[in-house]
Amino acid sequence: MESITINSDIEKLRVVETLVDTLSKKLGIPDEVYGKILISTVEAVNNAILHGNKGDVRKMVTVNFTADGNMFDVTVTDEGEGFMYNSLPDPTDPANIENLHGRGVFIMRSLADAIEYNDSGNEVKMHFRY
Repeated sequence: MESITINSDIEKLRVVETLVDTLSKKLGIPDEVYGKILISTVEAVNNAILHGNKGDVRKMVTVNFTADGNMFDVTVTDEGEGFMYNSLPDPTDPANIENLHGRGVFIMRSLADAIEYNDSGNEVKMHFRY
């Protein structure tokens, strides 16, 4: 449906947010679901920029949006080496509560109806029902 590729500049998040706004309005996505999509997409792109591409503005982040029936999918891919998405510390564990990082993937998992990663961990696909 739509795709956007940005360099790893945190200021480019606004462009992605605007596209989420536009697509959500075009598809008539309810506000509650729109909020979940926006927050999850911003988290995923932020992670791709800061952690995946290590803030290297020469590296790109691609965001693909697809809609089919009542399903809206967001796929975020970076040029980094990926990460072990199954071995992240639990941010709700009292030992991790005060950590400044480590909540993005937890938030994405909580808001999306389903989430999956490619084998290397440099691509995440989030599914939202509306």
